[in-house]
Amino acid sequence: MPKMKSHKGTKKRVKITAKGKFVVKHSGTSHILTKKKRNKKNKLKKDFVAGEGSARKLRVLLPTGEGR
Repeated sequence: MPKMKSHKGTKKRVKITAKGKFVVKHSGTSHILTKKKRNKKNKLKKDFVAGEGSARKLRVLLPTGEGR
């Protein structure tokens, strides 16, 4: 059976915590920032833990637990 390979793009964008949760960055921070409020932009700076539905998909993309 061939090796399980990690998705390299996901590996660069996602960090796995010690308990196996996935930490990702918010979207919407690159352009069209003039119409967004300061509080919104400050909240988008912080990373967040992916929900359970997204975590299932990320486990498929990172089967070996890389990204630590």
